[in-house]
Amino acid sequence: MVFICLSHMLRNVNSYFKCHKYVCLGDFAHHIIEWYNFIMLPKEYRLKKRTAFNATYKTGKSYHRGGITLFCGKFKSNEQINYPTKIGFVVSKKFHKRAVRRNRIKRLMRESIRLYIKRKEEKFNTKYLSLIFTASTKLLDKDFKYVDNYINELMDIIK
Repeated sequence: MVFICLSHMLRNVNSYFKCHKYVCLGDFAHHIIEWYNFIMLPKEYRLKKRTAFNATYKTGKSYHRGGITLFCGKFKSNEQINYPTKIGFVVSKKFHKRAVRRNRIKRLMRESIRLYIKRKEEKFNTKYLSLIFTASTKLLDKDFKYVDNYINELMDIIK
């Protein structure tokens, strides 16, 4: 049997047992883990390494719309055409000193891209190896619809 805290459903497994409100889920705990992975950007699309970020910035190809800047990496070669495009998100400390505000904007951008990939399913394949989305202070008090609209616009530009 697995006990999971409802108030920490989306947090780290270690924090589940620190709260006092537990619910017995029995053998259905794996469904919650699947659900958690379903709402995240798939691993094959995540840009993680510092060298990959630096290489993407160095190419100099960028587009800007509505407070979001998109940096594009190198073009895919014929051998790399089936590789997934890696996507990174950056919100600097200049944006806001509070990490909570910066993380909110990253979550909005990440969710917009996740939904974009889900809509395109098999058709999602850009001509670039990597993409980086950066936010400016224009996004500070914007909602998801605003961010989603401009992310989709940027993605349509690079197709």
